[in-house]
Amino acid sequence: MTSRGVPEPRDDEVLVHVEAAGVDPGVWHVVTGLPYGVRLGFGLRRPRNPVPGLDLAGVVVSVGRGVRDFAPGDAVFGTGRGSYAEYAVAAAGKLAPLPACLTFEEAAAVPISGQTALAAIRKARGVAGKRVMVIGAGGGVGTFAVQIAKAQGAHVTAACSAAKVDYVRSLGADGVIDYTRSDPTCAGEFDVVIDTAGNRPLTRLRRALSPRGVLVVVGGEAGDGILLQGFDRQLRALLWSPLVRQRLVPLMATQNSADLRVLAGLIEAGGVKPVVDRVFPLHEVAAALEHISGGHARAKTVISLT
Repeated sequence: MTSRGVPEPRDDEVLVHVEAAGVDPGVWHVVTGLPYGVRLGFGLRRPRNPVPGLDLAGVVVSVGRGVRDFAPGDAVFGTGRGSYAEYAVAAAGKLAPLPACLTFEEAAAVPISGQTALAAIRKARGVAGKRVMVIGAGGGVGTFAVQIAKAQGAHVTAACSAAKVDYVRSLGADGVIDYTRSDPTCAGEFDVVIDTAGNRPLTRLRRALSPRGVLVVVGGEAGDGILLQGFDRQLRALLWSPLVRQRLVPLMATQNSADLRVLAGLIEAGGVKPVVDRVFPLHEVAAALEHISGGHARAKTVISLT
């Protein structure tokens, strides 16, 4: 880890004493510079920000002159810059009050994965009473997608690896498919398919959809392309969707305070529970990133700074 002084918040930012930070595949992409297309946005030869980390949960230390919603001493969660450090800055518009029912470690698991899952459900334009399949249901985004869809009244079928079947079922899924033994795209017709696993061709995923179904393609963690490595599926979904009756939706979620507050409400109501698989100390950030790099980690991995 690169050492640095305490960062200064801008007028619309908050300085947070970080208690815990989430480990997200996006951070792995930035740190490794893979696929190479990532370097166009985050630095060609090395990351522009020498301290990695986005998800965070902690306590406000100070606020910029334009911030009105937070004050020193407030417990918050959300996304910031360089959260794998004792102090990090975050835009006030990307933070929300910490739900009282969560620990800092649990809250740090929520921001990016939870907001991505929430955005995926919204892309379906309503899931109440619909048949929804979540592929990659045992991962960070998948665990939230299963729970949010259930909380909104969907009949949820979850596809995951054998090692994750029991705990995915415990999240409330109506049915669970071990995709190491059977192809989830042959499980019937679904109104909505949310694919977070990132390696199945669109032609196969469309087989699982009803004639007017919706496919939401979340990220891309597999593929052989050096430049895009799996994200090319999102580009193809964007191009194909106007040509077919089914709706193919590429998803790149954004972070904001309003969605964090929605998730906090679901959590406080008992409809959603963050699942933390492993907690690493700060000096083992490299091991934490390695743990999630293969896409086989269960739910969320968190860095603890306490």
